[in-house]
Amino acid sequence: MAIIAMFLICAVQLYDSRKDALERSTEASRNTLIVVQRDISRNIELYDLSLLAVLAGLKRPEVMSLPLDLRRGYLFDTSITAEYLGAVYVVDAKGNVVTDSRFPSPPSANFADRDYFTVHRDNRNVGLYISRPFASRVRAGEPSIGLTRRIDNPDGSFGGVVLLTIRLEYFRQLLSGLTLGAHGTMALIRTDGTLMMRAPYRAELIGRDLRGTGPFTKMSQSSDGTFSDVASIDGVRRYYQFTHLPGLPLIMETAPAEEDIFADWRQRATWILCATATFGAAFIWLSVLFALALTKKARLESELMMLARTDSLTGLYNRRTLDETLEREWRLATRSGRPLSILFVDIDHFKQYNDRYGHQAGDDALAAVARCIADHIRRTGDTAARYGGEEFVVAMPETDRVGATAVAEIIRQAVGNMNFQPEFDDRRVTVSIGVATWETKSSSTIAAVIKAADEALYNAKAAGRNRVFWGAPS
Repeated sequence: MAIIAMFLICAVQLYDSRKDALERSTEASRNTLIVVQRDISRNIELYDLSLLAVLAGLKRPEVMSLPLDLRRGYLFDTSITAEYLGAVYVVDAKGNVVTDSRFPSPPSANFADRDYFTVHRDNRNVGLYISRPFASRVRAGEPSIGLTRRIDNPDGSFGGVVLLTIRLEYFRQLLSGLTLGAHGTMALIRTDGTLMMRAPYRAELIGRDLRGTGPFTKMSQSSDGTFSDVASIDGVRRYYQFTHLPGLPLIMETAPAEEDIFADWRQRATWILCATATFGAAFIWLSVLFALALTKKARLESELMMLARTDSLTGLYNRRTLDETLEREWRLATRSGRPLSILFVDIDHFKQYNDRYGHQAGDDALAAVARCIADHIRRTGDTAARYGGEEFVVAMPETDRVGATAVAEIIRQAVGNMNFQPEFDDRRVTVSIGVATWETKSSSTIAAVIKAADEALYNAKAAGRNRVFWGAPS
């Protein structure tokens, strides 16, 4: 239980630290997202103001009547020269460039097939349109996007578009200046699923359609949020945080990789788990040693207690244990009113046997008789003990005179038939047994029962030995 509690505490602490690592990463990702979102929104707002200024100038006859140089200076203010800005074009209803913010003579180019042109031609209520990435036709194929607004003729018909191009290098430099770990990514995505920019930058991915992928599906379902998913581009699991830029068809997302977020946590967790496992193993090892020591001590104490309660030669209970047993069984018998019988068993002519064959043979005879007695008292409540010398006592609770006499006769016959040393036929032993029983109608004490059994034993010996006699307690 101590080990389980220790590992549970360790697991809770590791779980909390993992949550902290994720929360710190989420907070850093959110701050990065806010910075990028504000920068892009502010710049697009400024560029849109420039488009609106050009549209307003195109609607003023006095401006359009000015010479070309003056008209260009009025239509295209100094913001048109901002870094990463391509150019501003006035495109007529056929898609031809009629005015260029960079040069007095417009390039010979037609943009009628571009999405930023056709969307305004087909719908007059688009407003500001942000195009998909394209390779510029007038800037040597430089990757760019276009911001356009529709030009309406006085009768409301389509008169062309005002186009402002932004080099994709602006977004690349903006995102590359921020980091989200070795495997983290940031991306700017159109709401139609077109990938506008991604960091780390890979040119072949720009313009890729992300519709149908798990991350984009989640981002298209709400205005902002956080979720975990596997990227469709490289198969890395990341924690995405995204937001739709207000008033713009753009989604900005930051996605630190799971392995980067939890790299430090995994290292700490490994050390903590190793230390905890080492300590736990040491604790278990010491606990096992302590348990083994306690078990050994308990076994030794049990053996000592058993030695204190048994006779070392015969293996039966000793006189002290017999006295405790008789006292206990006497109380139970008097309380329950059930009979209690006692057998006194004595080996016949044991002194002569011992003197003739030696003490070792005598000890062997005592042990053999003790085993024989123990083998023939079947009930768990019966107790056999060595009373002293060559005498044994058997206490038989809930056994009347008939039953006790029968058991005594069985023991006598078994001892007489015992041949524990076959090579010496003359080394047979016999026993005399005295039986006494306390019954409910008797007012005798346990001492009187023992005395009666002892007297019955002497009567058996006086009658010739190797027999069973019963004695009535006085």
